[in-house]
Amino acid sequence: MSRIGKLPIKIPENVDINYNDSSITVKGKFGTLTTEIPNIIDIIQENKILKVGLKENTKKVRALHGLYRTLINNMVIGVSEQFDLTLILKGVGYRAAVQGKEIVLSLGYSHPVKIEIPKQISVEVTQNTTITLKSCDKELLGLFASNIRAWRQPEPYKGKGILYKGEQIIRKAGKSGK
Repeated sequence: MSRIGKLPIKIPENVDINYNDSSITVKGKFGTLTTEIPNIIDIIQENKILKVGLKENTKKVRALHGLYRTLINNMVIGVSEQFDLTLILKGVGYRAAVQGKEIVLSLGYSHPVKIEIPKQISVEVTQNTTITLKSCDKELLGLFASNIRAWRQPEPYKGKGILYKGEQIIRKAGKSGK
C-alpha cells in the first residue's frame, strides 16, 4: 500500500461527497467537482473521514492508490477553500488586463495576446503586472497558468518573463561576463 494512499481525508463541515463504483462528486461552498474512479479503488466513508482502499493488491492498483487519494483530497480542499496562484509579469512594458471573459497581455509582441478565461477560474489583475488566479479545480488552474506562462518563459540573461510568485530565476552572465 502507498504511504500517501493510507492517509485519511478529513471532510470539512460544508462539503458533501457522493460516490458510486465509477465516479465521485464533491460539492462545497466554491463549486462542484466530479472525477471518474476505476472500480479497483474502494472508497470508505466513516463519519467525517474518507479512506481510499484497494479491492486487489496488484502492482497497477498500488500505483493508482496514492494518486486517487491525492486527487480526491485536492477536490475536497478546492471546494472548501479554493486554490490560488499568482503570476508576476517582469519586463519593460509588460502588463495585463481583464476584458470581459478574456485576459489581455502586452508582452512585447507587436500585438496584444488574448487568452479566454475558463468558467471555473476567476482572474484578478493588480498593479497591471500581478495576475491572481483562483479556482476550486487544481488541475485546471495549473494548466491555465502554464498556458499564460508559455507566452513568455522567464529567460536567464535579463530575468524577464512571466514568473510564478516566489520563483527564483538563476541568472547567467552574458558574453561580457566571462
